[in-house]
Amino acid sequence: MTRRAGNAGTFYPASCSEIEKMINHFNSVLDSAVKDKSILNQSTRAIIAPHAGYIYSGFTANSAYRLLANSKAKRVVVIGPSHHVYFEGVSTTLADSYESPCGDIEIDTSYSKTLAKKYGFVSVTQAHYKEHSTETQMPFIKHYLPNAKVVELIYGKIDYHKLVPIIKDILSDPDNAIVISSDLSHFYTLEQAKQLDNICLSGVAKEDVNILDKGCEACGIVGIKAMIEAAKEKGLKSELLDYRTSADASGDKSRVVGYMSAVFI
Repeated sequence: MTRRAGNAGTFYPASCSEIEKMINHFNSVLDSAVKDKSILNQSTRAIIAPHAGYIYSGFTANSAYRLLANSKAKRVVVIGPSHHVYFEGVSTTLADSYESPCGDIEIDTSYSKTLAKKYGFVSVTQAHYKEHSTETQMPFIKHYLPNAKVVELIYGKIDYHKLVPIIKDILSDPDNAIVISSDLSHFYTLEQAKQLDNICLSGVAKEDVNILDKGCEACGIVGIKAMIEAAKEKGLKSELLDYRTSADASGDKSRVVGYMSAVFI
């Protein structure tokens, strides 16, 4: 069985050559913008990355994947919120592979089943059909960690505290890396969006979930909170990489979406 790519050609190109062209462009801009090149040599096994269309959030996401690539991880667990199907708990896909324009990615079904049994995941197959929060991460993983297996975890309604032990368990294996998928505020004016998003940025930078409760409207806030708590318990420090809004690409400042990327070192 294959987890079909339901968003190729919309959120990201359906052509591998076009994806590679975009990533190369992102890296060209990044390399010219970063003065301290040693930053790009840092290694991380945990990142927060956005999941919008690549023309809007691709550069932001790519900044985090540049550092994730240094981990040489053998397995990448992608955790994102469900946008299309309501359910309670966490669901994982048990397909054998994940379709991607640059070649299918092997899914570690054995590891997925182990997590599902250990933490009581629910089976919500339809939640995985077109979920972009997780799918948009896969072309980046295929590019930067081409030999890594993947695990897709989608959460519905759930207390973030229940995700903390799962994240800690995943990071306890040095072969694992984790991607927390989230965009920030949605459809405010640029000025309003920056005010709300600054709360998210501050909460991540200071590793303080209480700050996030003061107005952060990230769609993946549950995953972000859980990652922060797990990071603190494992002695990882957060570093913000990039922040921008859809206005940077579209020019429309009246109705924007915010994007952030961060790593935990």
